[in-house]
Amino acid sequence: QVQLVESGGGLVPAGGSLRLSCAASGRTFSDYIMGWFRQTPGKEREFVAAITWGGGTRRYADSVKGRFTISRDNAKNMVYLQMNSLKSEDTAIYYCAAGPKWAALSSPPDTYNYWGQGTQVTVSS
Repeated sequence: QVQLVESGGGLVPAGGSLRLSCAASGRTFSDYIMGWFRQTPGKEREFVAAITWGGGTRRYADSVKGRFTISRDNAKNMVYLQMNSLKSEDTAIYYCAAGPKWAALSSPPDTYNYWGQGTQVTVSS
């Protein structure tokens, strides 16, 4: 089992920045790829970014490429999402997820085994 707890969400004006954090506990953190997803009411969970177990490869949704950066610190069991140049359409609940080490970074949400409770990000226009 892996427990994930997100933090860092909040209200920010358009153009601003936020840094989301996800703290992991339980099984060996470096055994998992890590991803960030987001969801708004009435819509399916949407991929945002993912990073391999070693941190060497990252993938981003086209909508956030160039603005968001995913990173991880395996020594601290943490994964981060730095969000810059935020737009109103980035408003959502953001979820951290852990998936199997062998999974591709393009994997859909149901590939991921463990999820956090989510943190709300609201961007005011």
